Amino acid sequence: MTTALISPAQAWVFFIPTWIFSLLIPVIGMAVFTYIIVLRLAPLFRAAPDQRTDQPLKRIGNVLKLWLVQYRQPRYMLAGVLHIMIFAGFLILAMRSMSMVLIGLSEDFVLPGLGGEFGHFYTIFKDYAATMVLAACIIAAIRRVFIKPARYAVPAKYGHDHTAEAVFVLGLISILMLSESLFEATAMVAETQTGSQAAFAAPLTLVWFFKLMLLNASISALQSMHLIAYYVHDLTFFFFLCFLPLGKHFHVITSVLNVYFMRMQKGTIKPVRWGVSDEQLDDLESFGVKKLEDFTWKHLLDFYSCADCGRCSDQCPANAAGRPLSPRFISIKGRDLIFKTYPLKTGKIHNSEPLIGSIYEEDEIWSCTTCGACEQECPLGIEYIDKIVDLRRGLVEDGDVPQSLQKPLRALEKRGNPYGKMERKRADWSKAKEFKKDCQVKVLDKKTSADTLYFVDSITSYDDRMQQIGQATARVLQAAGIDFGILGKAEKDSGNEIRRFGEEMLFQEMRTQNTEAILKANANLIITADPHALNALKNDYQGLPPVKHISEIIAQSLANGSLQLKPVEDTGKVYTYHDPCYLGRHNDLYDAPRMVIDALEGVQRVEMAKFRDRSFCCGGGGLMLFYEPEEDERMGVLRVRMADDAGADVIVTACPFCLANIEDAIKVAGMEGRMEVIDLAELVDRHLV
Repeated sequence: MTTALISPAQAWVFFIPTWIFSLLIPVIGMAVFTYIIVLRLAPLFRAAPDQRTDQPLKRIGNVLKLWLVQYRQPRYMLAGVLHIMIFAGFLILAMRSMSMVLIGLSEDFVLPGLGGEFGHFYTIFKDYAATMVLAACIIAAIRRVFIKPARYAVPAKYGHDHTAEAVFVLGLISILMLSESLFEATAMVAETQTGSQAAFAAPLTLVWFFKLMLLNASISALQSMHLIAYYVHDLTFFFFLCFLPLGKHFHVITSVLNVYFMRMQKGTIKPVRWGVSDEQLDDLESFGVKKLEDFTWKHLLDFYSCADCGRCSDQCPANAAGRPLSPRFISIKGRDLIFKTYPLKTGKIHNSEPLIGSIYEEDEIWSCTTCGACEQECPLGIEYIDKIVDLRRGLVEDGDVPQSLQKPLRALEKRGNPYGKMERKRADWSKAKEFKKDCQVKVLDKKTSADTLYFVDSITSYDDRMQQIGQATARVLQAAGIDFGILGKAEKDSGNEIRRFGEEMLFQEMRTQNTEAILKANANLIITADPHALNALKNDYQGLPPVKHISEIIAQSLANGSLQLKPVEDTGKVYTYHDPCYLGRHNDLYDAPRMVIDALEGVQRVEMAKFRDRSFCCGGGGLMLFYEPEEDERMGVLRVRMADDAGADVIVTACPFCLANIEDAIKVAGMEGRMEVIDLAELVDRHLV
């Protein structure tokens, strides 16, 4: 639109038409940007394959929810709101930035759809957006420099923090907002002075402030500021574009793709290699990830997409307990390695060094409990569990397994359970004299059948304390009128942790034997009281009947009246529920256990500080009961203290591993006698009518 000032497309500076600069800046900027992006894409093409093209509609839904709406950002309220303000402002101003580039070549250029009344509305809207973005940038910079949230800190062993880069980028964004607003304001003031048309500036916007400041400026001064503002904006815009792929702000470009290609199903583990069947695994040169290019292209895209916000590590229980693991630095170190291996200066690809020992440490990789807290928190869909499992697969192949895990893994290979006990003793818990008086448990075979299979799994079958969960579960199923049986010695460990500890071939052996035994039982439904077994049977196996957790069955039975419960005996006790990681985050089962607890008349229930999808891992899942990590304080102790802080006397959980670890943590924390932990099935069993 023609203004009272000479536009960048028509002006001259030192006898040079400025449209030449308007052309050279975007051409050079886009050429440099294209060069950088081509080199940044190189490692993705050399990486392992990954299958991410399924369920396109659901993927688009993820983009709309996580990327466009920024659904997870407000989980950290102040930082999230600031990010949403900047992100929304960027989207609103994107059309203005594109048109600014072309205005330098054609002063009358208007993007299609931005003419007429809608154009006036958009101008006001984007002026408020620019003001909002500047305010957010100022607050974010103050927060970064002076408040310094702990999750942004970088330990000395990982190098310097990224505060300087973050503030620099906030400065670039601020310059874009200020220069665009000044460019528009100078034109408005000139129009007002010449009376060419009534120039309206939206109140309290940057344009409005600049207009007030410049009302008495001369036309020549306005002309100079008009051109300077334009080229400052143009240069900053293309410098910013080329700067983004050089560091953590690459996520501005890659995040939309990363969210689109994020994993669709929770609780699963990627195959050893996509496109290779289980029967072909023996033909692979190596298992897992040992060098950079062994990661899949999606996992390298994860490294590019990390915003270094620290949310993953802030929620990581291993990190909180002082273990040598911080998910944030899994990504940052991975991205630094890509930059080092595929440098921009020379374009020459360097040889990839072994990841373990140079980039990652063994203790760092074994410290992960695969609880999923990091993935649940990440606003950009970055995956950690698959990476860690792949690194463990490489360690297992090389024989680098922690000493404390070697014995249970050998026992699993020999006996089908980590305790090394005889297979024929797997059903002994169901033969106890006192238990058999009240409940008869069928062992399913060719002659004996049942509609429902109770899959017990190893810890409940062999651990003396956890056998009480098995007995309580059986009594509850019997009280609910459910026809059920167990596999007995035909059952093997479900393999959930075997797979997640990198022993893929052993897991497949367990899966094959269990699948055959389950299908021979001809049951129509599988029930388990172990979330780890639930996750494996539901997400790692194929072709089985539906699998449900006992909490779902109890809630359903209470709803239809087939189960009835007595009021709680001690109404003075306060209960809290601990969400097991593999029941909650991995399988989205949060409500059923709470419904069961709340069904007890007279119960008082409170929530801990971390609950539902932010629940804090007890640290004892699966083979972690056998692992001896380096840590400052046990996760279970931290969890027990959260329950104590919430005013609870009784911790209810729905996982035998959680029960074992929290019981032990109560002793370590010195809370015996004033804190109790009980499994959900045991709680219901105590209150059966």
